[in-house]
Amino acid sequence: MKTPSPSPVYLHRVDSARNMARFYLLSVQPTLFGQLSLVRNWGRIGSCGQAKIETFDTPDDVQNALARLERSKRNRGYVDPGKPATSNPT
Repeated sequence: MKTPSPSPVYLHRVDSARNMARFYLLSVQPTLFGQLSLVRNWGRIGSCGQAKIETFDTPDDVQNALARLERSKRNRGYVDPGKPATSNPT
């Protein structure tokens, strides 16, 4: 049985005082061998950025990694597009 993959998480962090405009994209993609990959893409807004792919055996493992990374980025000041940052962490 196929489990639905979560929708991609797109976050950004913009601080014009520090000339910072960054994005972070997390998505889950199936592999050809029945596993799931967590694809991370990050960089300056307007660029292609960098990418990293981690492969997991179970859906629970990939969900835990996705939640951990999303929580970490939100703690560092990344927010959903269209929402202003509520605080300015250093």
